[in-house]
Amino acid sequence: MEVVLLGTGAADGWPNPFCLCSSCDGARRLGVLRGQTSALVNDEVLIDCGPEAPGSAVRLGRSLASVRHLLITHAHADHLGPQALLFRSWVPGAGELEVVGPADALEACRPWVGPDDPVRFVPVAAGDRLSVGAYEVRVLPARHRVFRDGDAVLYDVTGPDGTRLLWASDTGPWDEEWFTAVRGARFDAVFLEETLGDREEISPAHLGLARFDAMLRRLREVGAVDERTDVVAVHLGHHNPPPDLLAGRLREHGARAGVDGEVVRCGRGTTSR
Repeated sequence: MEVVLLGTGAADGWPNPFCLCSSCDGARRLGVLRGQTSALVNDEVLIDCGPEAPGSAVRLGRSLASVRHLLITHAHADHLGPQALLFRSWVPGAGELEVVGPADALEACRPWVGPDDPVRFVPVAAGDRLSVGAYEVRVLPARHRVFRDGDAVLYDVTGPDGTRLLWASDTGPWDEEWFTAVRGARFDAVFLEETLGDREEISPAHLGLARFDAMLRRLREVGAVDERTDVVAVHLGHHNPPPDLLAGRLREHGARAGVDGEVVRCGRGTTSR
């Protein structure tokens, strides 16, 4: 499975364009610039599509023309820019598109789709299982919300070759029953948000470094993460240490920071990135 990280930053990116903190200055100095978190899987599945995602794909030399499935985690503006559906409709013969996500997120999309556009909406909630083209998808709960409990989800995606990934952005700490749901999963790759760095007091609905570590420890205990799993931190914001210092902190937890434009090749026998 090939996963292109179209963005790896928090809602405001990193560096925040209005900020002169040491973390943002360090990112600028190192040339490590992160846009809003999104991923393109095998050129055919797009996970989250904030306002920056289409332009990021173009700048990376990628096309979204083959995307037939859009998985939306929730309706926060950095994860869902529904105007992209209108832009897609201007392309003759763009083909069918399946949009999967919580019902509230789909409602935000509907005004941007014409009555004859070949777009199909599939509302989902935590606990659902469904086939998305050649992919098997389990919908998992997130401790995150837009307006109400349950309007944000995570995705457990298994590809046609059996490669399995966990997309876990955005979420806070999970209940014990969540870990039961992924027991023995042995994910090939885990994309886990790490928004808050050392400032976890800001929000209970996001992970910082301490919660990120606790999450990974529990995932390892239940066999969802093992020595083969590529653990990639995403949704990174400027409450983290500067990128060079963050790299060391994440290594302590057996993880690494994703980079915008990175191609993650995951699955048995694949080690290159």
